[in-house]
Amino acid sequence: MTPSKTRLQVMWNRLLAVVEEQGQALIRAAFSPIVRESGDISAGIFDIRGRMLAQAVTGTPGHINTMAEAVINLMKRFPTDAMSPGDIYMTNDPWLASGHLNDFLLLQPAFHKGRVVGFTSCTSHLADLGGKGMGPEGSDVFDEGLLIPPCKLVSEGELNVFLMEIVAANSREPIANEGDIYALIACCETGVARLTGMMDEFGLDDLNALSDYIIDTSRQGTLDAIAEVPKGTYHSTLQVDGYDAPITLKAALTVADDHILLDFDGTSGCSDKGINVPLNYATAYSVFALRCIIGADIPNNAGSLDPFRVTGPAGCILNAQPPSPVAMRHSIGQMTPDLVYGCLSQALPTRVPAEGASCLYDVPLRHTPEAARDGGQTFALELVYNGGTGARPASDGLSATAFPSGVWGSQIEPTEATAPIRINRRELRTDSGGAGQYRGGLGQHIEMVSSSGEDFLVFLSVERVRFAAQGRHGGRPGAKGRIRIGADGKDLPSKGEFRVPGDTPLILETPGGGGFGDPNARCQDALARDVDHGLISPEHAQKHYGRKDST
Repeated sequence: MTPSKTRLQVMWNRLLAVVEEQGQALIRAAFSPIVRESGDISAGIFDIRGRMLAQAVTGTPGHINTMAEAVINLMKRFPTDAMSPGDIYMTNDPWLASGHLNDFLLLQPAFHKGRVVGFTSCTSHLADLGGKGMGPEGSDVFDEGLLIPPCKLVSEGELNVFLMEIVAANSREPIANEGDIYALIACCETGVARLTGMMDEFGLDDLNALSDYIIDTSRQGTLDAIAEVPKGTYHSTLQVDGYDAPITLKAALTVADDHILLDFDGTSGCSDKGINVPLNYATAYSVFALRCIIGADIPNNAGSLDPFRVTGPAGCILNAQPPSPVAMRHSIGQMTPDLVYGCLSQALPTRVPAEGASCLYDVPLRHTPEAARDGGQTFALELVYNGGTGARPASDGLSATAFPSGVWGSQIEPTEATAPIRINRRELRTDSGGAGQYRGGLGQHIEMVSSSGEDFLVFLSVERVRFAAQGRHGGRPGAKGRIRIGADGKDLPSKGEFRVPGDTPLILETPGGGGFGDPNARCQDALARDVDHGLISPEHAQKHYGRKDST
């Protein structure tokens, strides 16, 4: 007998609780700070057909939305009828999983009453996989570390020890990697245990009725939201820093009755450096941006994702083909929401925010070659910081906030406890938010130095150093990003490998978001409050808002 809609809704809500517990199991068990402290993960439950039913709220679009497609890819490699209880499959293939080698994706079948009823999957970022490491300097994916094709990590509960040894032997952080893989396994097992326990509690033999209800309801809700968007094709162009020369991103967004198509035709070709983006990753962030505006209240699953389609010419930088280097695919891939919003703002001008910092300020650090050779302290650490979001149509942008990545900024105490790095200063960056009726969010100022006195290496691949986040509807641009070694050092480019002397601070200033609306229309009280709180200076208020009384 088919359950009532009320009962199906209760089970759907329970499933959302299951995946959240699954995600928390991964975070709590992880070794790497970028997972444990910053939440660079995904976790989800899938039905027997590989359709994503629910995903943990904690996680990044780059992991969550790529995972939705990756599970289907893995199911094609490993037939369901050949699976056994306790099997877990794994890959870090950038074109099958999450866009670069450092992201490991696991899949475990859920057995109930002797047969597969669904799947649990998760992804997280591993600290180091050898090669040139987390940086843009690789000339192909083989330079960037160890690529593991789809394989069986656990067979009927028995760990593939040889595979674990290979991963450890190809890493500068073998203990952290081993711990993180165990955390991924725990995440999968937690999901299976909670899913099958839920099925026992509700007396379910399979998930068929529940999965159809979730998918059909979500898809229809999304189609209803699409129906509210004016039909047509909208075009947008975005200039980004690139490596040694600017890169042009282009998009055409076509809104039809039953779907939305995004096409990257006209986008610049691939780079020789590791900033290229597999289409799965570009799709993940583009669709996330659209879903933040269109049907934002509908849970993320295969049904709500289905009406969104993304394409681009093979070989463009947003559809990089193997074996292109892709280690820092997030630096360009996370700019796609601003590209998409350039299109969508033409259709929905009162609902789309201004441009933001967008690209995560991902800062991999590592010991120098001589430190490893001469017995110095060795480490590989990846720090993450955020800039300001664009101002919204009816409110200011958010300062130092992770949009679109969702990755929480690295905290001082875990950083200093994990590596020989001391954070001397971290604060909001005054005057970095673009002026407008609604102000852009502020970036931040961070200063760090070696705590051991030894030099270290930094691998930069960030954005908004050449091109600021633009305002919308008369709003002003946010401040550009800025990076230098020492207070008097020259500004560094946004990408490359640099050596930081042991007695000199590395200084990062993340970008601010663009403003929304005419600055002259800003509320007097809001402007005075900004000055009083140090978010903008009196001089900035005078120059950009023309208000002498704001001081």
